[in-house]
Amino acid sequence: MQVLIHVRACGVNPVETYIRSGSYARKPTLPYTPGSDVAGVVDAVGEGVTAVKAGDRVFTTATESGGYAEYAVAVDDCVHKLPDALDFTQGAAIGIPYFTAYRALVHKAHAKAGETVLIHGASGGVGVAACQLSRALGLRVLGTAGTPEGMKLALSSGAHLVFNHREEGYTDKIMEATEGWGVNVIVEMLSNVNLSKDLQLLAHGGRVTVVGSRGSIEINPRDTMAKESSIVGVAVFFSTPEEKKECASLLFAGMEAGWLRPVVGPQYPLEKAAQAHHDIMESPGAAGKIVLTM
Repeated sequence: MQVLIHVRACGVNPVETYIRSGSYARKPTLPYTPGSDVAGVVDAVGEGVTAVKAGDRVFTTATESGGYAEYAVAVDDCVHKLPDALDFTQGAAIGIPYFTAYRALVHKAHAKAGETVLIHGASGGVGVAACQLSRALGLRVLGTAGTPEGMKLALSSGAHLVFNHREEGYTDKIMEATEGWGVNVIVEMLSNVNLSKDLQLLAHGGRVTVVGSRGSIEINPRDTMAKESSIVGVAVFFSTPEEKKECASLLFAGMEAGWLRPVVGPQYPLEKAAQAHHDIMESPGAAGKIVLTM
């Protein structure tokens, strides 16, 4: 059952740049329009759709036709009402970032209140979502960012402590902050650079969730034995309908309570999509979610 949405904004995710470059494992059939996270107004609904109606403000977690467009078609279980407190650009910053952060923390790392989590790359779309979610789940939140602006953003998004990952010796400071015990969970955005270091930062029984990677890296498997740690891949694409429902329920609670506040970074008109793709890959440090506006 489908919903036609008049798109007002669409989030840009790194995965879309991988697909476009042909370097991603799943290659779409052509012609292909990227974009899964749209926010806009329902234009029409297919037969049997009851959760939303024409005129509703909504956001999506996936589209059938692609979100880099003025209109998009989505399956009804991927369409959610957008609360009035959030604007369309914020609506376009929810889908992949928040569902990925939840999948990493809850479904893959099984994080528990009282544990310490390191958000390795805490100022981008997934990073901000992971900070807010971790805080709401009762975790002690350590974040990293590459710029002063990004560090400030991670703190305002709920991190208790923030470290500059461009600074020499920053991992020693993270270990000091845990009094040498290490962290229980790591949400890792750039595994091809950080994974080996991550394994040394973990506490006994610690888990690294691999959310992003841009290449390969050499690790010493002995590091996992020393801590009985695990490395777990995260791909929101594989979420079951039950998992999606569970995540959506918590996110709605967060919107109502006010702790779910997507941070929108650079905004580009639709025709500058290629520039947005360049900038999401090349920026010296993320500060919020990159969004296309229609």
